[in-house]
Amino acid sequence: MSTMTTFARLLAGVAVAAVALSGCAAGNPPAETPGAAPAAAPGEFTDADVAFAQGMIPHHRQAVEMAELVAGRTENPQVLDLAARIGAAQEPEIATMTAWLEEWGADVPAGSGGMSGMDHGAMDHGGMAGMMTPEQMTALEQASGPAFDRLFLEMMIEHHRGAVEMARVELGQGADPDALALAQQIIDTQQAEITEMESLLAAG
Repeated sequence: MSTMTTFARLLAGVAVAAVALSGCAAGNPPAETPGAAPAAAPGEFTDADVAFAQGMIPHHRQAVEMAELVAGRTENPQVLDLAARIGAAQEPEIATMTAWLEEWGADVPAGSGGMSGMDHGAMDHGGMAGMMTPEQMTALEQASGPAFDRLFLEMMIEHHRGAVEMARVELGQGADPDALALAQQIIDTQQAEITEMESLLAAG
């Protein structure tokens, strides 16, 4: 084979490589990784996402109020620790969901939560899953000692089950990636706390 022929073939190879590189630089999309989920469109949300946030905000507010009742009514370290964790987890989630509703142009449920000046009658949410009635909240507020512990655990188990139910609806109907992630987080966290509370009740 002559030197000129070999040189010509090398030039041809360089030309082919240059064409391939120019195609990539021109914006041809890279091949997708098999099995990779497509990215969600920015700002994508549904009525289910809005309903989830609008329902879970007052639901969380009541859980925080119940947790705030614990101090001064029991000396049970396990109940005190549980209540502290519930408040620490759910207060930031309220803030997060409030920001979503504002971003989506949706109404934020009225009320600020917490014990200061709270009117239990204002928290009757028409049968929302797991919500306590004003009468139940008053009974909890008036209890103390072991009786308080039992009532608090029983009520919070029911309350958590309602939150898990609401979160599962969001997983089935929602679209916003952050809302779906929070729904799963609520399920994981509150299911674990339900198990913990059931164990505390069983231990008496």
